[in-house]
Amino acid sequence: MNLAAPDTAERILEVLAHVAESDEVCSNPDLALYDLQVLDSMKTVELIVALSAEIGVEISPAEFERENWATPRQLVADVLGRLAA
Repeated sequence: MNLAAPDTAERILEVLAHVAESDEVCSNPDLALYDLQVLDSMKTVELIVALSAEIGVEISPAEFERENWATPRQLVADVLGRLAA
């Protein structure tokens, strides 16, 4: 069991909240990030860079799937999965 996972998930949400300029991403795990325009293509690139710097996960824009980051819950699951791989 990875004891760092809850802290890492919280950290991912903090990075997302900073880039999205919205604390709602932390309180609403099912917020539709793209449908509600919380994230757009520029903020997605900014988020990929921030996650690399803050969390240490390398995500190529070519590997990025918008459907996997549709909500904060899905984004955290995707990033944690990449870290575990």
